[in-house]
Amino acid sequence: MITNKINQKPEVLKAVVIRFVGDSGDGMQLTGSQFTDTSAMFGNDVATFPNYPAEIRAPQGSLYGVSGFQVHIGSVEISTPGDNVDLLVAMNPAGLKTNLMSVKPGHTLIIDTDSFTKKNLEKAQYKSNPLEDGSLDNYRVIEVTMTSLTKETLKEVKNLSNKSIVRSKNMFALGMVYWMYNRSRKYTIDFFNKKFKSKPEIIEANTKVLNAGFYFAETLELISNTYSISPAKMQKGTYRIIMGNTATAWGFLAAAEKSGLKLFLGSYPITPATDILHELVKHKHFGVTAFQAEDEIAGITSAIGAAFAGDLAITTTSGPGLALKGEALGLAMMIELPLVVVNVQRGGPSTGLPTKTEQSDLLQAMFGRNGESPVIVIAASTPANCFDYAFMASKLALEHMTPVILLTDGYIANGSEPWKIKKVSEMPEIKNHIINEANINWHPYDRDEDSLARNWAIPGSPGLEHRVGGLEKDKITGNISYRADNHEYMTKIRSEKVKRVANYIPDIEPEFAKKGDLLVIGWGGTYGSLYSAVKEMKEVGYNNIGLAHFNYINPLPKNTEELIKRYKKVIVCELNNGQFASVLRMNFSEIEFLQHNKIQGLPFGNIELIEKFKQYLS
Repeated sequence: MITNKINQKPEVLKAVVIRFVGDSGDGMQLTGSQFTDTSAMFGNDVATFPNYPAEIRAPQGSLYGVSGFQVHIGSVEISTPGDNVDLLVAMNPAGLKTNLMSVKPGHTLIIDTDSFTKKNLEKAQYKSNPLEDGSLDNYRVIEVTMTSLTKETLKEVKNLSNKSIVRSKNMFALGMVYWMYNRSRKYTIDFFNKKFKSKPEIIEANTKVLNAGFYFAETLELISNTYSISPAKMQKGTYRIIMGNTATAWGFLAAAEKSGLKLFLGSYPITPATDILHELVKHKHFGVTAFQAEDEIAGITSAIGAAFAGDLAITTTSGPGLALKGEALGLAMMIELPLVVVNVQRGGPSTGLPTKTEQSDLLQAMFGRNGESPVIVIAASTPANCFDYAFMASKLALEHMTPVILLTDGYIANGSEPWKIKKVSEMPEIKNHIINEANINWHPYDRDEDSLARNWAIPGSPGLEHRVGGLEKDKITGNISYRADNHEYMTKIRSEKVKRVANYIPDIEPEFAKKGDLLVIGWGGTYGSLYSAVKEMKEVGYNNIGLAHFNYINPLPKNTEELIKRYKKVIVCELNNGQFASVLRMNFSEIEFLQHNKIQGLPFGNIELIEKFKQYLS
């Protein structure tokens, strides 16, 4: 007998982690993003982790072709997409095989049994069917003939190919999950109507299948209860869910508005940075010029030309592209023009792991140019604060007349979270060094006494004619100079200019214990994982552990050494083989820096971090 569960009181949860997995053509990214957006509209705090293959269309059913989307929603503060999965929706055997280890024993699997054919089981390297051999006995398994039910739902819809019908099965899965977690279908149906307004048959099909999945779950005895996650308590304001790459693009828009300059992007598409280009192309009405160049070198040199002409100039890339931009970045440093280079880091070296996250470009950002070529290096640490650090990168470049490298990574660039929308009027002032009129004593390399930034003379301004180029400049006139003492002077002044940026950035303040037995150090996109792990330890009585997370890498905050020396032990955690630890050792050679490193294309997990921290505290 099927019980009527409509009036049952939902079980209240503080948070839940859900992962959708299937082939790269199964629409898992769309399914996950729709669940995310719906939960955010409800008021939950949210963090996401899209994880997909590098191939545009990996072989169907293969283990390396699995595409996944994990979302962590809660009524409490959410800082990471979560460690252990509460609900896994697996659309095929390969998705189950590669993700089962992440599911907590006793928790739920929703499986499309139609895909568990002999051929698909062989592709996933199963020797027997896991639905029949007892290997899933430790889980709550909900078997659904999802593909068949989707076909049955759409059998009377006209003008739909069999391929289009089968592709709609992701909405059946989404409908089931909506029912289980008391989510409204309205937002997703509105999304269909907007996205497919010229294709009514697609709107009808997806809406029918979404509703079918919802009502199927409602009548299914195996789903014994529903769950409720209340809205999170958040600071008052207007919020929207934002991806890191989108936030980066908007940070540049705000900086251009604040500085009164036009925004120029010269870029070559590369995973996972391309979405910044896609976003800025949409905003020509804000005076944005977006140029898709033929290669990485053209991207950065076009941006240098725009900076010479007086624009806020940026270029975007990922690790291999930053290597190609190295020579031109040295040119921008030599000319002393404001330029922002965004490097959305991914697994390397070479082509490496294009769709996986890593922090292995730090030393390239610091030293990856010929000669003495220092630039400012900063790093964003969450999807939302990509906005803030794109803005700050622009501010530092314009106010100090030197290139800035902004490091993000695939994890925060593709991840999303709630972002409190800011007003440009409330953001810091951005000054520049543009001069409009020449005087009798004007020289292109006259410098600001405090920042050492040089004049910014715009081509075509009467009386401000001057030369730029890659050859060494005379320290006053800007003319080519081979004098030994002049070269040494200019080398040192360019280095000192970057060092003085430390006077314009905030001190670093530790979170949790202000001094104690262990200081956890991180930088960039590892913040959420490190924060969650240290917070969890504090909640169970570890009051002697602190967290210092760095967003300013070159130069470091002025109080860095004093802060580190407050703790007995220091451990540097990063998604590389110890690059920031090496930078810290170069600056503070007398301090011992312990390391915890991970190079798997995945973010840190809470459990692994807590175990490591406890080990050092013991």
